[in-house]
Amino acid sequence: MNEFLKKLMNAAKAEGIEACEAYIVERDSFRAMVTDGDVTEYNTNATKGLGFRGMKDGKMGYSSTEAFDDNAVEQLVRGVVESAELSEDDDPVFLYDGNTETPKLDLTNDELYNLDPYEKIARVQAMEKAIKAYDERIDKAARNMIQTGRYTIRIINSYGMDRSFTEDSCVMYGQATAKQEGHIATGFFGRGGRSFELLDAQLIGSEVAKSAVEKLGAEQIPSGRYRVIIHRDAMVDLLETFSGIFSAETAQKGLSLLKGRLGETIAAECVTIIDDPLLLDGLDARPFDAEGVPSKAHTVVENGVFKTFLHNLKTAHKDGVETTGNASKAGYASSVHVSPSNFFIRGGHKSFEELLTEMDTGVVITEVSGLHAGANPVSGDFSLLSKGYMVQNGKREKAVEQITVAGNFYDLLKNARAMADDMAFPLGSMGSPSIDVGELSISGC
Repeated sequence: MNEFLKKLMNAAKAEGIEACEAYIVERDSFRAMVTDGDVTEYNTNATKGLGFRGMKDGKMGYSSTEAFDDNAVEQLVRGVVESAELSEDDDPVFLYDGNTETPKLDLTNDELYNLDPYEKIARVQAMEKAIKAYDERIDKAARNMIQTGRYTIRIINSYGMDRSFTEDSCVMYGQATAKQEGHIATGFFGRGGRSFELLDAQLIGSEVAKSAVEKLGAEQIPSGRYRVIIHRDAMVDLLETFSGIFSAETAQKGLSLLKGRLGETIAAECVTIIDDPLLLDGLDARPFDAEGVPSKAHTVVENGVFKTFLHNLKTAHKDGVETTGNASKAGYASSVHVSPSNFFIRGGHKSFEELLTEMDTGVVITEVSGLHAGANPVSGDFSLLSKGYMVQNGKREKAVEQITVAGNFYDLLKNARAMADDMAFPLGSMGSPSIDVGELSISGC
């Protein structure tokens, strides 16, 4: 690889490319699904790809390959030159010089990486048994899945930067169907991290089954305005859907209503939103971003006050600020954009039960769906098919389904009353506690 990269850089220079960068991704992955104790899906995969970009006459060109020979060198250089010539983007473009050291993060787990596949399969089989044993009303356990992987990212450029990191991860999740008196309900639960010990088969299996059983007997409720607590898992889905409003790239395109509002109060005092790529609990921890810029934690909203957009080098130059280190690539072949890392709403000091007691009467929303069609990331409006349960006198009452919850994400942040202390990253890099969001409109029967 080093010899290939040397040839690539020399060929780019000879072609008049002023500065260039290679972005290499190596990935080993394992995936297995179990149904009724049998392995119904099994996949292992090892891939390596390289994205190449370079500046030619002030324009940035892109190309990529999964081959690493002399023909690939020629194809990559030609691709960058042709892509730059066709570029209609007149904004200044940048590559990072790599002069600043990156933080030290231990993201690998050799025990996990070297784990025997049979042990992984045994763990998901144990989870399935736990699901079925939880309650006699469990009819079926499906999509019982375990995934593990190791990937390495390396960035090297003509300015002399050469940095890399390797990360291990694992996730396990399942889905269950429960039946009672003709009523059918489904439940889902999963957890992930960088240690196999986090994949507790009994705990995850019980939570999968519990989430199904608790929905049995669910009913619609009359349409109206209700006091609402959004459970952390549902709040994570909302946060992910609307996280783009905090991107400088989105704002510069006029697609965020936060444009021009830095320093203003945009949320309730209890709302603090953080982007922290150094947080090991999140699955997007990293020592540097997709441009090689060292990672730092940033408070995006502090006690309701909007402090910063998320930036890469290009958007930061446009706004006359420093990058926040949030450059991202969807894959080695993609161009550079802006996205959060471990992005979360900070938890509060009250237990979930205390939130229920303070609400007294209302609705807890545990699931939302239809986010692609029912949420507008620009206006913040949402109208989503939801599930949850009624609360009476501070206690859980009956399950609720076939309701539609409508509101606005900006208003939701402003009207937040309290945060629970249950903040978590359910299955990715978005985290949230359960939140008392005041009143929302609910359409039911």
